[in-house]
Amino acid sequence: MAAASASSPDGSAGRTGGRPSRAGRNLPLAIGVGLGMGAVILVALLTVRQGWIAIVAVSAAVGTWEVFGALNRAAGIRLSRVPVLIGGQAMIWLSWPFGTEGILGSLLVTVLGCFVWRMRLGAAGFVRDVGASMLVLVWIPLCMAFGAMLVVPADGTGRVLTFLIIVICSDTGGYAAGVLFGRHPMAPKVSPKKSWEGLAGSMVLGATGASLCLALLLDAPWWYGLILGPVLVVTAVIGDLVESLVKRDLGIKDMGQTIPGHGGLMERLDSLVTSAPVAWLLLLVMVPYAS
Repeated sequence: MAAASASSPDGSAGRTGGRPSRAGRNLPLAIGVGLGMGAVILVALLTVRQGWIAIVAVSAAVGTWEVFGALNRAAGIRLSRVPVLIGGQAMIWLSWPFGTEGILGSLLVTVLGCFVWRMRLGAAGFVRDVGASMLVLVWIPLCMAFGAMLVVPADGTGRVLTFLIIVICSDTGGYAAGVLFGRHPMAPKVSPKKSWEGLAGSMVLGATGASLCLALLLDAPWWYGLILGPVLVVTAVIGDLVESLVKRDLGIKDMGQTIPGHGGLMERLDSLVTSAPVAWLLLLVMVPYAS
């Protein structure tokens, strides 16, 4: 889950540290971070594929901690850190043996835990604080729990790689097209540098990557990729825009500084998080589990 693409879908996101590229970021560092994370994931998937669940769990914990810290520093929101961190881990780990029932059960208990945890601070700001805790709970660990479930079936390695490759293709295609051809802003009030040309690049490369992965990794009809690819491109772009909106609302540039000189881990996870549940569902329909 922590596999990092080289950029945002249109090549617009900038980070501090080193000399920025034309797109406004340190491209060599971005590539290095992405390759390092990708290598860890690939080794896990090709040795003990359930190691993917541990990677998802660690990534979810770090991402949750970063967002909690940003909300507290920028807006003074008092969050239910302990219930969300523990409950988020429960959702991810219980998705392995118990599937969606494990996720739902953990979610319900965690929601109750958030209410109880926040009660001790009194009524002032209760709705705001609990609401923010729920947002983080659903946005990060709940979505990532579905990403963890991708690896459960016998062909889980292929499912995870298909999911990751499509999102990476989406980001890479958007980066290249955005830098080379970007002229027309797609969402100027959210992320001014994102362009329709970048989205077109994401669609083309995302659909291509999806078609190849389905045919070569999952033995499914290649043309399914013409559905899966564009859908995951849309969810990836939505994830990037959601994180941009949260940061704009808080008045911050990065969620954290987990990756030195390159922002937080959430800057690498945003597209993957929102795409994980959709990837799990569509792959379940297109490539049913072997009986």
